[in-house]
Amino acid sequence: MCGVVGIVGQGPVNQPLYDALLVLQHRGQDAAGIVTSDADGRLHLRKDNGLVRDVFHSQHMQTLLGNMGIGHVRYPTAGSSSSAEAQPFYVNSPFGITLGHNGNLINARELKQALFATDRRHINTDSDSEILLNVFAQELLRFLDNGLTADSVFNAVERVHQRAEGAYAVVAMIAGRGLLAFRDPHGIRPIVYGSRPGEDGRGREWMVASESAALESQGFELERDLAPGEALFITPEGEAATRVCASETSLNPCIFEHVYFARPDSVMDNVFVHRARMRMGTLLGEKIRRIWPEHDIDVIVPIPDTGRTVALEMAHELGIKYREGFIKNRYIGRTFIMPGQTKRQKSVRQKLNAISLEFRDKNVMLVDDSIVRGTTSREIVMMAREAGAKKVYFASAAPPVRYPNVYGIDMPAAHELIAHDRDEAAVCEAIAADRLIYQELEDLQKSVRRGNSSIEEFDCSVFTGEYVTGLPPDYLEYLAGLRGDGLMNTPVAGEILDLANKK
Repeated sequence: MCGVVGIVGQGPVNQPLYDALLVLQHRGQDAAGIVTSDADGRLHLRKDNGLVRDVFHSQHMQTLLGNMGIGHVRYPTAGSSSSAEAQPFYVNSPFGITLGHNGNLINARELKQALFATDRRHINTDSDSEILLNVFAQELLRFLDNGLTADSVFNAVERVHQRAEGAYAVVAMIAGRGLLAFRDPHGIRPIVYGSRPGEDGRGREWMVASESAALESQGFELERDLAPGEALFITPEGEAATRVCASETSLNPCIFEHVYFARPDSVMDNVFVHRARMRMGTLLGEKIRRIWPEHDIDVIVPIPDTGRTVALEMAHELGIKYREGFIKNRYIGRTFIMPGQTKRQKSVRQKLNAISLEFRDKNVMLVDDSIVRGTTSREIVMMAREAGAKKVYFASAAPPVRYPNVYGIDMPAAHELIAHDRDEAAVCEAIAADRLIYQELEDLQKSVRRGNSSIEEFDCSVFTGEYVTGLPPDYLEYLAGLRGDGLMNTPVAGEILDLANKK
């Protein structure tokens, strides 16, 4: 998962880009980058591995000149986590283009081969974002007979949609010519845009970002989400144009954004994330009352931070005490998006510390947003027991995560997922809980769709194994190999591909 941002302003954009990336830091902790374009069309780039605060120092900020720029925060979904993979990427023709991307292309291998064999373009990294950039650059060359216009840019994006398969929310900048944003035809990954009056009261400044919270932090008023297949082009003078550039579109946003990734103060596809999580808690409480009316839960304790809203509403629904039982170390990153399982395991107890007063001699219901690998869940259950809990129950705001994600979330190998080959009783035993309650998929969808009834179908592939784009043969094995996890065994891969290609 990554975060993207782009700004066209009437003054320097280096500081607002930096501040916006801080707001989006939760979407990627591996690398960060900013590129700006000055009045002469010269590009200024700084990117490296690390957190935003560590990548950009005062000497770097002083070199990021110009009133237009884009930024990116990254964590690796496949391939290496070297600084060579940090975004934005750059190509010099035509004009000089930089690009940052959130998502994952499922036909990256085929595109890379075509770029080399047909387009004579060299790809220097394992990143599909560099591939996407070169596809766009090559297509743009085809539509420049009448110069660079919004129509020529949109025509190039239309060709990108025809060639690229998968999930992508993109910000790009054409040096001295304008800023571009576009979204895949299924709208899997989020991207929004907004504007504000210029400092002199004339014209408008524009901003695009992965989440609305980034816009609000910089004083931009949210206009709307980009629609599936839609592109937005903004000139340096602040003239904006949009066009849907795909012939077939459907809104299939990733529901895991609402479960875990997105900030609670963001709005995605007209759904308030915080309200969606409140509804998850209410419906989870209703399920417990329905299937376990004789429960002996003494207290409900959230696993911070994303479990907090769900737990609070669940406690309200059941009429049970809500208590904060864990203190979180704010200086430890989100363990789910840390690169490498070893780092995740070691960080759990550094990240959380139990308040024994809230656990001693009580039957405790722990509430988390989801259970993915199960490592963190088991460690937290054991912490609750060590703090004196008599019984430890566990509730997940999401259904069992049983299948790999191929659209940009770092869980591509099925054997990593604790629920892939286990039923709920086996998962409960594996995380050492006394009882485990999962959210029903229908209730999860209801929680989010209530905010926007026009959402046709969510991407729920991690729960169902059904992928809205379908999958190429052997893709799951290829992706697992890129990650260094080795190949999935043939029966598992075959089972998942059968489900994937139902669509």
